[in-house]
Amino acid sequence: MKLRYAGTVLLSCALLWGAAQRGAVAQEFPTGQTITIVVGFVAGGATDTSTRIIAKELSSNLGQPVVVENRPGAGSILAAQYVVNAKADGTVLMLGSIGPIAVMPHLMKLSFDPLRDLAPITMGVSFPNVLVVPPSLNITTLAEFVALAKKSPGKLTYASTGVGSAAHLAGELLGQRAGIEIVHIPYKGGSAAMIDLLGGRIEAYYSTPSSAASHIQNKKLVAIATTGLTRPDSLAGLPTIAESGYPDFNATNWYAYLAPAKTPAPILERWNTEFVKVLTTPSVREALLAHGLMPDPMSRQALADYMAKESAIWKTVIQERNIKID
Repeated sequence: MKLRYAGTVLLSCALLWGAAQRGAVAQEFPTGQTITIVVGFVAGGATDTSTRIIAKELSSNLGQPVVVENRPGAGSILAAQYVVNAKADGTVLMLGSIGPIAVMPHLMKLSFDPLRDLAPITMGVSFPNVLVVPPSLNITTLAEFVALAKKSPGKLTYASTGVGSAAHLAGELLGQRAGIEIVHIPYKGGSAAMIDLLGGRIEAYYSTPSSAASHIQNKKLVAIATTGLTRPDSLAGLPTIAESGYPDFNATNWYAYLAPAKTPAPILERWNTEFVKVLTTPSVREALLAHGLMPDPMSRQALADYMAKESAIWKTVIQERNIKID
């Protein structure tokens, strides 16, 4: 009996040790594996541009592949859903934005809660949009844009990168604040919207600075105003909408790095360290700033607090403005 008991104890200890070892392995950073960063928009826009700049530096630092996977659709909800259901081992990450994290949950019923089912790593970049129009409209100021919209209610159209995006909400807010009616045209990504704007199929676009910069310089587009509270360095000579007669107007883009919620904390902390290192690298900062993207690294808790605050703010705006998905 004593020998049998001793054998049972030894077997139990071995099983427990094995389980502990497997748990320890599950906590390890995925060194040597391919890392995928999922972007919920088509290639070519600010989300894609910023992620590819950062992914290249991450790959160099880690000595392993870091690839960007574009999964556009449903205002980036499809990408978020994919990451929520991905293996929580640190190999699949997401570039989350204001739409799927802070806006869409208040516009439609989702099968997941982004604040609960996605774990914060760090903020990547933040920046305002810029309202641009073709020269054919013969306007250069926000006051002229509003006057034109009032003259032809429901005739002008504006593009965004999807329902619930910062660009969409900027248009909704201006419509409410200025008392104008402009038709919203959502796109799956910034490049498609820009093509239609340049082709004369839409009249206005709340574009990212990176997408609009060359067209503004080449005078193919006219910049009217930016959507943040302060002027970005890349457009320091352009007034904000807040400065143009609508105080406190603010609709800012932000792109944050997230992981499946069950990803072990040690892996999330390591990813925070790696991303912050990249975002504070001078060459990376210069590359991002050249595209009008402001690097904004922060702690995991700071990002969690920021996302919760944004969600609460836009929930109120959506309710007060009666914004709905058609």
